[in-house]
Amino acid sequence: MSESLPLLLKTLRLPTVAKYYQDFQSQATEKAWGYSRYLEELCEQEVATRYKTRVQTWTRAAKLPRGKSFATLKIQELPMPVQTKILDLRDNTEWGLQADNVLLIGPSGVGKSHIASALGLHLIEQGIRVLWFQATALVQQLQRAKKELDLMGMMSRLDKYRVLIIDDIGYVKKTDSETQVLFEFIAHRYESGSLIITSNQPFSQWDQIFPDTLMTVAAIDRIIHHATIIEIDAKSYRMRHHKKDL
Repeated sequence: MSESLPLLLKTLRLPTVAKYYQDFQSQATEKAWGYSRYLEELCEQEVATRYKTRVQTWTRAAKLPRGKSFATLKIQELPMPVQTKILDLRDNTEWGLQADNVLLIGPSGVGKSHIASALGLHLIEQGIRVLWFQATALVQQLQRAKKELDLMGMMSRLDKYRVLIIDDIGYVKKTDSETQVLFEFIAHRYESGSLIITSNQPFSQWDQIFPDTLMTVAAIDRIIHHATIIEIDAKSYRMRHHKKDL
């Protein structure tokens, strides 16, 4: 084997091929693989490793809550119409590339954040970048950026994430400074990037978030224009599982 091969593979940015080509050469000899089979096996290993690394890197960067995935979601305990919508979103992720939104509305403890996190992790596995925010933390960062005259810069930097998850939007304080930056953010994302929003307040109570009716209507209009709305009215998901653990 040429001594220049490792250098060539490094130059071509094929680290997995460089790591495994000798091992696969032994397999190829043992199993009588042809050249094309040997190359195919190496390429498949490179692709698999890149995929695994990307998912791990994007998952860490997404800051999703730990342990909240479809594997741990007891979806069968949710109402059937809710199950159907969630599975549709999981099985067809094009909405995450088309700036469509997802609204999860219901009282505390029904699994909204778990569903949002599970969708986020699944999107990452499908090659779509995601970032998680507690609504209050997002607003604080937006306010800080505005004070530093960098609000548009911050919102533009967030554009690299095709889907942003805003958890517990109902906990945003109803102050002019907070709701103004939140509204500007929603307007900026409109038809340019997807949002997954959880709220323990129905739309009829969103006037508790925004300071006036016009802003409330404008914000809701932008969010629901291209959106799947999932309203969960069920016995607390969290309480059921707390009792099972006792």
